[in-house]
Amino acid sequence: MRKINGNVIKDILDYKYRSYDARLFLELCGAGGKLKLVRIRKPEGADIGLEFESFLMDAQRSCANKCIFCFIDQLPRGMRESLYYKDDDVRLSFLHGNYVTLTNLSQRDIDRITGLRISPINVSIHTLDPELRNFMLQSKKGAAGITALKTLAEAGITLNCQIVCCPGVNDGAALTRSIEGLCALGPAVNSVSVVPVGLTKHRQGLVPLSPVSREHAIEIVRQVGHYGEKCLRRRGSRVFFCADELYIKAGLKLPPHEYYEDYPQLENGVGMMRLFITEFVEETTKTSGRRSVFSIATGTAACKYLTNLLKMYTKKCDKITGKVFAVRNDFFGDSVTVSGLVTGGDLIAQLIGRDLGERLLIPQNMLRHGGDIFLDDVTVPDVSEALGVPIRVVRQDGADLLRAITGR
Repeated sequence: MRKINGNVIKDILDYKYRSYDARLFLELCGAGGKLKLVRIRKPEGADIGLEFESFLMDAQRSCANKCIFCFIDQLPRGMRESLYYKDDDVRLSFLHGNYVTLTNLSQRDIDRITGLRISPINVSIHTLDPELRNFMLQSKKGAAGITALKTLAEAGITLNCQIVCCPGVNDGAALTRSIEGLCALGPAVNSVSVVPVGLTKHRQGLVPLSPVSREHAIEIVRQVGHYGEKCLRRRGSRVFFCADELYIKAGLKLPPHEYYEDYPQLENGVGMMRLFITEFVEETTKTSGRRSVFSIATGTAACKYLTNLLKMYTKKCDKITGKVFAVRNDFFGDSVTVSGLVTGGDLIAQLIGRDLGERLLIPQNMLRHGGDIFLDDVTVPDVSEALGVPIRVVRQDGADLLRAITGR
């Protein structure tokens, strides 16, 4: 692919942008460099249907930062190579929702984003203090990312932002300044998630960091909630949201379904459990139970919520017999509590010999996208064989969990 309607195609963004029209004139480069011209008529917005050797039609941009909280730097040695790759490609932010730092953008890149109206972009901010961002990213280009963010906001590019909160580093007054600075960027900032730093037991040689305590979590939820209420009054949207994990660490109730509006930061763990509960409860009005004996494996953070959902449903249907097992994360360390980081080895070690019923239900986020492999390269069949029970993988959907519970 060389050109569409006379415009040079450099990568997938050019391709998608330039191929939107109903009438296209393509310049293709065939074998031996022979030029081929093709005219196409199609519905406006429909894909041409071409396939390329690489998804981006270009080399992927990796991350050159050494963020003090980077989870990849906290992985143990010996895992599959792909897990150690750090992505920082703004094109994947637009196409797949990846979070980027904006530290590797040239002025030409910024002009291209604004010219093609590439939006929304998901940005890992962490702080708007230039010196502090340089420190947190361990890069002299951290401050340049702040400048790029402001330029994109002024150009009307929609931004979803993330702040990884590290106690003693970018919390407290620093967090307040970051929030107020993002507020000042106006409606271009669509949403901001505040998430607690995740620390594994494999941090040898890295900058010392403290986990978010219960007291820290309470303060962060209060702080973020204050500005969320102000934005709700001014803009009709909260804009600022805390990850579920902060409510869990704080020992606070999750906000109601309406609080999360259209769940703009769901993939960052913001409102994920509330949506899951809502989906489960709604599905109970559509299904009738039948005899079912099963077990559910999850991380320690979600255990009490799933236990409560199971208790609620068994009151309605006494044919259901199930257990919820909280799997402690020995692989990364017990401070890691989310289900998506539970490994196959920990499942086997902690559930072997337990009465698991007729089948074991596990969440899909424990596995590699589109596959059946855990982070430690153990497979679903490996776990099933070791535990002597069939395994059903459940989507991140409360309704799908209820269907799995009832054997549908």
